[in-house]
Amino acid sequence: MKDMKIDVLLGLQWGDEGKGKVVDVLTPGYDVVARFQGGPNAGHTLSFNGEKYILRSIPSGIFQGEKINIIGNGVVLDPLLFKEETENLARSGHDITRRLYISKKAHLILPTHRILDAAYEAAKGNSKIGTTGKGIGPAYTDKVGRNGLRIGDLFHGFDKKYAETKRHHETILRGLHFDYDIAALEARWFDALEYLKKFSIIDSEHKINRLLAEGKSILAEGAQGTMLDIDFGSYPFVTSSNTVCAGCCTGLGVAPRNIGEVYGIFKAYCTRVGSGPFPTELTDATGDALCERGNEFGSVTGRRRRCGWIDLVALKYAVMINGVTRLIMMKSDVLDPFETIKACVAYRIDGEETTEFPFDISEAADVQPVYVELPGWQTDMTGMKSENEFPEEFNAYLSFLEEELGVPVVIVSIGPDREQTIIRDGE
Repeated sequence: MKDMKIDVLLGLQWGDEGKGKVVDVLTPGYDVVARFQGGPNAGHTLSFNGEKYILRSIPSGIFQGEKINIIGNGVVLDPLLFKEETENLARSGHDITRRLYISKKAHLILPTHRILDAAYEAAKGNSKIGTTGKGIGPAYTDKVGRNGLRIGDLFHGFDKKYAETKRHHETILRGLHFDYDIAALEARWFDALEYLKKFSIIDSEHKINRLLAEGKSILAEGAQGTMLDIDFGSYPFVTSSNTVCAGCCTGLGVAPRNIGEVYGIFKAYCTRVGSGPFPTELTDATGDALCERGNEFGSVTGRRRRCGWIDLVALKYAVMINGVTRLIMMKSDVLDPFETIKACVAYRIDGEETTEFPFDISEAADVQPVYVELPGWQTDMTGMKSENEFPEEFNAYLSFLEEELGVPVVIVSIGPDREQTIIRDGE
């Protein structure tokens, strides 16, 4: 049997694009959904049947029948938050014990990683990155520094390895003069560690490649967004992993030749949470309106997201880096009442215009967005069932984006519910 390809679904902006909903919508066409990077700061929100669910570490395909769900080696997992997440799902009638597989090579977020996260942020003063404080960055730091603990270590001398790592962290914390009390958190963490052992902990790279060889269809799910990638994002205001398509290969153990379609998700406008540069940010009434209409508050942190017009310089860059083959536009309905829609098509830096994403977009670089204006559609699209109902002005906006980005928009979201998803003709 011919090997199948693994399709990849990832965010093209600064995260929070709505990947969870799209994975849930696409899952019926796949046998397997796998998460390839990130930690529990990435809250994927799904809404259906009048209920709202927030997933931190568990793949978003968990709600679709008997699909196989895999947490890959590129993920960092906090047993305590994982236990909370799975127990919440169980209370709502979703028992995932049989359908979830976890990579032995995924790294653990330790209690001291959370403390280190807080200590590092405190030490930065006014230069804070704006992390969620979940210990994700320090866990990835230990992974790269070859000091990390993997889930597979639970079965290979774990107690000794844990004690050594904890001592190493405590030495760092003493040097930072950071006060903390870890006893209660550590006790709960070890309890959650025993809970974690109830799940199928596997050599996930072998499992995934066997499934591909058997002809199974796989959808790989990314977390955060391209502009938060550790290499290609707005460094240092980025996450600690590779959020781009290449991260699927290293985060699941699949060869580049096995990558099929690359779905890129973006909002009809732009948002960012936490600190860091954001060239199209709006700090006026329009920005407030986008925030309120889009309910732009973090699903895990509750933090208000910064809002602005769509940034096509950054979006074209993300399409290029990921090799995107199909685009999915989210939250189109948020723009429904606007008389005029703006889109950033270039940056002005030191008096010169560029359409290429530069090395530095910080405030010091003084990046000024260059906008084009398009007419708004001023129509409520939330109840539409087909693209045949789209207003002329909205179709013009879609055509403009497709021409600028060079990739077709195949799915349009017009609301938070699973049913408010329009798959365009020919798809």
